Amino acid sequence: MALHDGPAAWVRLAETPGVGRETARKLLAVFGLPENIFSASHKALCEVVPERIADSLTEAPSADLQNLIARTLAWMAAPGNRMVTLADADYPPLLLNIPDPPLLFYAKGDVALLAEQSVAIVGSRNATAQGKQNAERFAASLSASGFHTVSGMALGIDASAHRGSLEALAGSRKDGSKTGSALGSTIAVIGTGLDIVYPARNRELAHAIAAQGCIVSEYSLGTPALAANFPRRNRIISGLAHGTLVVEAALMSGSLITARTAIEQGREVFAIPGSIHSPLSKGCHQLIRQGAKLVESAEDILEELTPFLARQAASSAGSAASTAVPAASLAESDHPILSAMGHDPIDAGTLSERSGLDVAALQAQLLDLELEGVVEVLPGNTFRRLA
Repeated sequence: MALHDGPAAWVRLAETPGVGRETARKLLAVFGLPENIFSASHKALCEVVPERIADSLTEAPSADLQNLIARTLAWMAAPGNRMVTLADADYPPLLLNIPDPPLLFYAKGDVALLAEQSVAIVGSRNATAQGKQNAERFAASLSASGFHTVSGMALGIDASAHRGSLEALAGSRKDGSKTGSALGSTIAVIGTGLDIVYPARNRELAHAIAAQGCIVSEYSLGTPALAANFPRRNRIISGLAHGTLVVEAALMSGSLITARTAIEQGREVFAIPGSIHSPLSKGCHQLIRQGAKLVESAEDILEELTPFLARQAASSAGSAASTAVPAASLAESDHPILSAMGHDPIDAGTLSERSGLDVAALQAQLLDLELEGVVEVLPGNTFRRLA
């Protein structure tokens, strides 16, 4: 088994002791792909990371890590199972643009859904009957309007949101009112390895989501349900969505963490109001006081998001149509940087990983392409291809 090539190298990098996400991105920005990191000299590594981490990167992987890599490759060979890394062209653009995108994630189901329009729905695990019903109804309405719902597959609001979307899919297919492709599905972001269903009572729901939607995790196979992992995964829930709806939440809850990360990511936040006497309404009321949009129906969310998405699409189309691109540049449409860039905004670090160029060489070529009118610079030091 090659431990320094392809998916194996990505797993090895992600699981090497001492290498966190920030360190991994720093290494990738300098060396390109993981295989280049593991073939680099100890001296070259020490110029980027502390010596103890360079030691870990040049040492042979432990037996446990070798076993994990072997299990992961076997898991990926099964239908519907994928690993998506920062170097992959189908890495979801919305997720790529959050402050701390996962180095890689594992997916079971339809990965294409992750790049489409969606709304996160989150709330209390100990939800009221009314809260669960609201989650189901909002999810079903959003599905009917072509939005996927993203949640965490926990008990309570999360599970109800997933079920609402799945029931809308099943109902529309049964009566023939809409084709499945016109409907939104559901995406579950979990805090364990994808070979573990947590909580266990959601096993049937997990199978349904994998069959008709997608389940995602940044955690390696075998990772148990550790309390610290769930707040961390919340940034992915909000990061995959254009907006986040909080249905019910206490003042100190994981749902408010998700809402805060959504705000930090520049996404819309919505909240359903409730009784002033209910502890599960207090978190929603706090969000509303802080600027979240009060919503009473899915139409309130669509009213906010649909024009935004339409303006975004028109802006992209207008920008491409109005930009005069030199004939020489059009002939260079197979330029390796343009091929690596794709057609969505991308940051320099990720483009460096995809193209295999170091950041200095990449920046020089990006400047040339910008002067030719082939690439434009966007806020946040991101780049977009115009031709």
